[in-house]
Amino acid sequence: MSEKYPVLEGAEPFYFEGNRVGILVSHGFTGSTQSMRPLGEAYAKAGYTVCGPRLKGHGTHYEDMEQTTYQDWITSVEEAYQWLQERCDTIFVTGLSMGGTLTLYMAETHPDIRAIIPINAAVDIPAMLPVRQLEDVRYLDAIGSDIKKPGVVELAYEKTPVQSVKEILTFMDEVKADLHKISCPVLIFVSDEDHVVPPDNSQIIYDDIRSEVKELHRLKDSYHVATLDNDQQVIIEKTLEFIGKNL
Repeated sequence: MSEKYPVLEGAEPFYFEGNRVGILVSHGFTGSTQSMRPLGEAYAKAGYTVCGPRLKGHGTHYEDMEQTTYQDWITSVEEAYQWLQERCDTIFVTGLSMGGTLTLYMAETHPDIRAIIPINAAVDIPAMLPVRQLEDVRYLDAIGSDIKKPGVVELAYEKTPVQSVKEILTFMDEVKADLHKISCPVLIFVSDEDHVVPPDNSQIIYDDIRSEVKELHRLKDSYHVATLDNDQQVIIEKTLEFIGKNL
């Protein structure tokens, strides 16, 4: 799938070469790498090798996104994982929203991943289900930039392709059904108030994974895009602490 539109400024993929410990950082549905860059930079500053891929069809134009499938998004993350494998002995994966769904998928399919950190990950969004029945509508309203902190805006699409919603619904079903395959250590971040992904998704994940080491950390002062919100520093510090413990 070739994209017709140029990559938006701030939506470029990012790579930081560091030590032999790699961190794969994935952004979410209709969003861009901008939402994860502060985390990526903080992890790089701590010495880690970091890869933040731009998911296919994202960070350009919603018409590009409309042409992609969830398999394309998986491929984007798999390519990033491969890049890290060539440079690192140990790999951690983290992601926001659908990036969290992709993080769970990676743990389900790559048992060698050391540990994962899903942030407001999506596995079950009942409000999206009626979209499956839509036939003659191409675009819905935007879902990006659900942020509590004043003046902070997520670089995300102003429209959501109906076809893309159908793709993420199928993808969430698959990932949710395979949660029992996850046994690596997991640190789950969940915002108490989230207007995109119901917070109970994180409890579903916590309950269904088989990991012996698992922790659910509640974010009190952020909405969905917690990585750009008031709890950004909490996420960074807790993640670095979690990685240190699981090396």
